[in-house]
Amino acid sequence: MLLLAACGGGGSGTGEPVSPPPAAFVATSVQDALDYGMAGGLDALWIYIDRDDGEPSTYAAGTENRTTLAPAQPGSRFKIASVSKMFIAVAAVKAIEDGLLRLDDTVVFWLPDLEGRLANANTITLRQLLRHRSGVPDFDSAPGFSWTRAHTDTDVLLEMVLDRPADFAPNNRYEYSNTNYLLVGRILDTALGYSHHDFIQNEILTPLGMVNTYSLLGEADIESLARGYWDDVDRTAQDYVVPGGSMVSTARETGVFLRALATGNLLSANERSLFLSMFSFGHSGWLPGYQSLAYYHADIDTVVIQFVNNTGGGSEQRAQQTYDALLHHLRNP
Repeated sequence: MLLLAACGGGGSGTGEPVSPPPAAFVATSVQDALDYGMAGGLDALWIYIDRDDGEPSTYAAGTENRTTLAPAQPGSRFKIASVSKMFIAVAAVKAIEDGLLRLDDTVVFWLPDLEGRLANANTITLRQLLRHRSGVPDFDSAPGFSWTRAHTDTDVLLEMVLDRPADFAPNNRYEYSNTNYLLVGRILDTALGYSHHDFIQNEILTPLGMVNTYSLLGEADIESLARGYWDDVDRTAQDYVVPGGSMVSTARETGVFLRALATGNLLSANERSLFLSMFSFGHSGWLPGYQSLAYYHADIDTVVIQFVNNTGGGSEQRAQQTYDALLHHLRNP
């Protein structure tokens, strides 16, 4: 079983955050965890907790705009980066159950133009793409790719991995690659006959009442987003349209989705069985200026979402330590 947990637009995944908090700090409350994160140089923190034994709570601390010094608001929108991959995975599962796709369909079956250009395209399956076992190189490690600029043309990104050797033979091992979900998005578009973004809207966002969640940054009012900073540069307007990394949401609505996915009725019994044959419930995300951690912890029946609006300068480590400290508190109240 694969945990959907590799980091967002860029970076490498480490699975569900389960490491203990730093020895020097153990949170005894949610406020302790917030204070610890802010003391470590984070601009702002958003935390959503749904214990399923009461009303879910959203917490916000810090500053979401360095220019105006506006305080972080619980309902601020946020680039959720590769947390978006959970939505793509659910869309794929639903399309399979609808008879539109099969897990053993090959890349070439749906994208014949890639034959002879994408290594092993005639043998790589949808299942392997979804589980990051395809061997397809990650475009973000290709020469010429940079996180310092916007990425609004997926053709350009895909071209970076074409006519290149595979990283490994299909199904030989797990290795995270954003290209996998770029390809899944294209396969979904072809099989559906329309945009997978519309499918996600109709099958997930609308049924769950997620009115502050968008498939693309361009659909959202950018002024409603918390500003995101990477090494002191405001990256809020820097677009990234790659399937599995492009969505905008709030901490609460991300939590609503994860609760519905893990224990609610978002999936039918057959869809749930198929989903759990490949995935567990959770993912992390990273885009310039935005970090996200979104997990369902079955041992305490709790959804925890954490957003941070700065990256670089050691903020990733502090964000992870904050999440770990928070989780330790929730497990040991």
